[in-house]
Amino acid sequence: MDADTLRSLQAPIKDRYRTAPDSAVVTLRARGSLDDTSIACKVETGRALAVAGLHPATGGSGAELCSGDMLLEALVACAGVTLKAVATAIGVDLRSGTVSAEGDLDFRGTLGVDRQAPVGFQAIRLAFALDTDAPQEQLDQLLKLTERYCVVFQTLNHKPELAVALARPSAARDARSAQD
Repeated sequence: MDADTLRSLQAPIKDRYRTAPDSAVVTLRARGSLDDTSIACKVETGRALAVAGLHPATGGSGAELCSGDMLLEALVACAGVTLKAVATAIGVDLRSGTVSAEGDLDFRGTLGVDRQAPVGFQAIRLAFALDTDAPQEQLDQLLKLTERYCVVFQTLNHKPELAVALARPSAARDARSAQD
């Protein structure tokens, strides 16, 4: 895809968002079901079923996906797509490239071994290796715009409002159970 094709594809969308800002707010959803035989959660990805389980550092077998790895994979995917879109839009020719992310976790926090140990990533590093002849000034702009427009990066960088809820099964399911 070239810059003109990208612009023509996005122009009507951008126009709609300018004239009707509320139409730009979209709620993305993820859903999973708890596995009834192991410590795992089956996540519906829209393309396939991803089974997430415990990381080997917390007693997992390594056969299931680790949600921490999935977070880094989501960052890599978003940053890679964003970088390609920005490169296309500003005319940076990329022959090839790789995106990598790594993050540091102290599993003592997750396992409750040390209450002072934090739960979650303490540091995440995102890196790009690009094969291009673009001048450094253009690459600096590419990196700046990729960072600015990468949804996952910005979500991690600016903590969103979070809410957690727990619900019991529906009343209908409770009624069925009572009849059994």
